[in-house]
Amino acid sequence: MQRAVRFLVLLLVGLALLAVVGYVVLARTTRAWFEHDLALRSQLAVSSARQSLESNWSSGRKQLSGALADITRDERIMAAAACTPQGELLAATDSYPAEFSCRSVLERMRHEAATGAETWSMSPELPSGRVNLSVTMLGPPAAPLGAVVLVHDLSYLSRREVATRNFLVVAFFVLSLAASVITLVAARIAWRGWTLELGRALTGEATTEFQPLVRNVRELVERLASEREQEVRGGRWSPARLRSILTQYLNGERVLLLANRAPYIHERTDGGVEVLHPASGLVSALEPVMRACSGVWVAHGSGSADRQTVDAHDHIRVPPGEESYSLRRVWLSEEEENGYYYGFSNEGLWPLCHVAHARPVFRAADYEIYARVNQRFADAICDEVDSDDPIVLVQDYHFALAPRMIRERLPRATIIAFWHIPWPNSERFGICPWREELISGLLGASIVGFHIQQHCNNFIDGVDAFMESRIDRETHAVVQGSRRTLVRPYPISIEWPVHWLEHVPPVDEARSSVRRELGLAQDTLLGVGIDRLDYTKGIEERLAAVDELLMRYREFRGKFTFVQLAAPSRTKIPRYRELNERVQAVASEIDRKWSSDGYRPIVLLREHHEPTSVFRYFRAADLCYVSSLHDGMNLVAKEFVAARDDEQGVLVLSQFTGASRDLTEALIVNPYDLRQASDALAAALRMPKDEQRERMRSMRRLVSEFNVYRWAGRMLVDAAELRRKERLTGRLGTSGIFGRSARA
Repeated sequence: MQRAVRFLVLLLVGLALLAVVGYVVLARTTRAWFEHDLALRSQLAVSSARQSLESNWSSGRKQLSGALADITRDERIMAAAACTPQGELLAATDSYPAEFSCRSVLERMRHEAATGAETWSMSPELPSGRVNLSVTMLGPPAAPLGAVVLVHDLSYLSRREVATRNFLVVAFFVLSLAASVITLVAARIAWRGWTLELGRALTGEATTEFQPLVRNVRELVERLASEREQEVRGGRWSPARLRSILTQYLNGERVLLLANRAPYIHERTDGGVEVLHPASGLVSALEPVMRACSGVWVAHGSGSADRQTVDAHDHIRVPPGEESYSLRRVWLSEEEENGYYYGFSNEGLWPLCHVAHARPVFRAADYEIYARVNQRFADAICDEVDSDDPIVLVQDYHFALAPRMIRERLPRATIIAFWHIPWPNSERFGICPWREELISGLLGASIVGFHIQQHCNNFIDGVDAFMESRIDRETHAVVQGSRRTLVRPYPISIEWPVHWLEHVPPVDEARSSVRRELGLAQDTLLGVGIDRLDYTKGIEERLAAVDELLMRYREFRGKFTFVQLAAPSRTKIPRYRELNERVQAVASEIDRKWSSDGYRPIVLLREHHEPTSVFRYFRAADLCYVSSLHDGMNLVAKEFVAARDDEQGVLVLSQFTGASRDLTEALIVNPYDLRQASDALAAALRMPKDEQRERMRSMRRLVSEFNVYRWAGRMLVDAAELRRKERLTGRLGTSGIFGRSARA
């Protein structure tokens, strides 16, 4: 039996390698066939109309347009145009895309095509989809009349590729099964019983040692097919698509969101009550999701006018003027805020989870208040539910205990706990005296999410080190009793398009106005950094890199200014007050060293800036430097990319951010290495416009496709799938452990 198993393993490995090679070869061959077919179709279309085209070439735009219209009667030819050899447009059909000017197409053809080539083609992207562009020259090569440009619709090509891939999967499965049976029977008749057993397992008729393998293969094929179908049918992730996900998978249920910080704060001012938007990456990411999904956002009411703006049940509809969801405010005393927020959360957990060389401080009194406040917020969530199996999103390190508390009151709830900061390795996390309580609290969730896989791995290692539980490393899940908690990476992003940009002036206007406000010359090179004043953001290292730049690169002295927007944060904590003073001292020293004739190398703006102001600075800058010493994601980097619709500007990004794994076209640096960072700043300021455009275009494409709606949608789909499986296994049914009937 062991020899047979070894033989089968080697056989399957060989077949898998053969399938991979075959798939690659088939994909390339199929693509080559399609491109060759398009080339022949283009030549045939132009050849059949060549006489008409040549005779009407100089007769006038109307006659030539008629000849081009005849060509486009082929259903797969979208549009056609006639161009002079010098790149001027003679005539074109009405549907010809403006993106393909005669001059740009012919220049690219001459650059890429072989000398003397009669035809040439490429396959660019349009907002409406992928097309094929073919160019055919008319007349003798020595003195051509001009070129005919045909635009082919490639939507049918995608359908062919999908059909080909599906056929390949089915064919490989059938052929591999047949090859396995034939080879085993031919090799040894004595293996017949074993072969029959494997065959029964593959057909699902018996439960054997091979059944898990077959089940995994089927689940993988189903998942790939499902994801592909969703991407093809759903299009780009948007608020509408997120709402459809809720309707399709979760019966249109509203979402309950628990976060410490509220998306809108009401403050008393001399002119009345002012609405502020807190400087928070978490808020900027989650607020568009709530506008799309509706529901209730439960948060701490910290504004001086927050109490006077809510109703009798502590609710207020937001956003102002749109009112698409409810904000429920929870009130804390000064003692509770000091112990829960400033104490345990930000003097304990924050430095514990960030590798930024700050010693965490843990006090028993702070933890007791932290637990009490978590219970109060959990109760507030439970008071807002309208069913016994709601969808609850618990956000960040302020509420590590809340998922378990919510689970105790709502055992059928679908709870997603997302940890927005890094999760440290088990050795470092073991510093916390309440490590078991925190992990147990998070395991009350249905899904625990992190930004990157490394943080998921660290969390599972911590569970393994400190908790009595079973780790299913195959499915990345933690099993306690009959409850399974999935641990998944969900890289967070921002909304696309960013709605704040509707109220921000264009790039040219923003550049002029910002330089005018700062008293800078209009040709000043401008760098920008935008952060809370936090020691994890590397602001001191960032300013030191600017100092290094001016010392090593004389050409930028008097010409480059770096603006740091730094919103004061957690000023009750001594370390943050000290940081505030050090940053001011560093900026002043650099200004003293390099200032002359009104020139300032550093402009430090230590105040809160509204989103519209932040995005205006993004648009005004030549570069943005994100120098975080340790960060879960860092959405500032993605916001800078979203702001640059002119496809200019350079992002210099710390390698210690989660965003560096996505935005690989940024200039990635180690912020501790001042020489490397200053070199990157110099390279950014010298970078040609074409290279800036190429890098920015690639990053904008990624941020647009992998936006916050996709982040939320993936979590909600996974939660819905988990709920479906639990219902099928009876956990939420009438025979389940909770003794309740599942919702229809």
